[in-house]
Amino acid sequence: MNIREVIDGDFDGIWPIFHHIVKAGETYAYPRDTSKVQAEKIWLEAPRKTYVVEEAGIIVGTYFIKTNQAGPGSHVCNCGYMVSVGARGRGIASFMCKHSQKQASVLGYKAMQFNFVAVTNKGAIKLWHKLGFEQVGRLPKAFLHPSLGYVDALLMYKWLALQSA
Repeated sequence: MNIREVIDGDFDGIWPIFHHIVKAGETYAYPRDTSKVQAEKIWLEAPRKTYVVEEAGIIVGTYFIKTNQAGPGSHVCNCGYMVSVGARGRGIASFMCKHSQKQASVLGYKAMQFNFVAVTNKGAIKLWHKLGFEQVGRLPKAFLHPSLGYVDALLMYKWLALQSA
């Protein structure tokens, strides 16, 4: 597996992953009919940095990192991760999350926050806990799951800095 920052032309490889996940409506709070143009703005233009994971020249995963809040909250970043259906269960999400934490520190962030993790996304929740994230909040019935209806969303957080500066 190779992880690198996105380059021109990468979105064509990211789009099928993004489209499949968002169209399913089970994990991300983006409109299920998000267009390719809108998706590119969300995934490549709004974040501070975006990365891809490649295997044999094929993009199998991607993540972005961005500042979660401005001003006094700008030391906290937010990330979003997506793995292609055919590459799931092979540790790619874990690989990306570990990489993102290192990159966050390099970029000067002191903490990472996941704002809206659907409680039905059990695999992600288990992984985030394993990687040291704490559940610090719960939003009752905040996520409209396509088959389960309104479910809770979690707020998860990890302090990255070595000292409590």
